[in-house]
Amino acid sequence: MSDLPPCPACGSAFTYEDGALLVCPECAHEWSRDAAPAAEAQVVHRDAVGNVLADGDAVTVVKDLKVKGASSALKAGTKVRNIRLVDEDHNIDCRIDGFGPMKLKSEFVRKA
Repeated sequence: MSDLPPCPACGSAFTYEDGALLVCPECAHEWSRDAAPAAEAQVVHRDAVGNVLADGDAVTVVKDLKVKGASSALKAGTKVRNIRLVDEDHNIDCRIDGFGPMKLKSEFVRKA
């Protein structure tokens, strides 16, 4: 077996040398042997006006949101405390008084 590192793009073990570069035959990614491995990018969640959100922040809903299965909408101006950020389509996990646990999109909230 060779001592070549796996492809940093797709993880394939079938890498080979081509001059000074290493090449992945599966995804055609090329990189140099001395290149430092890329650090995993941190996802930054921003609210409707561009403020950076963090776990534990308090936010305010900026527009009326229809809630499936509920008899009323979530009104603009509703405060939500102690949010938790997740890497999904609805990237805020929270608990809203009167509605219970809910997932929100960060584009519909403003940092309080």
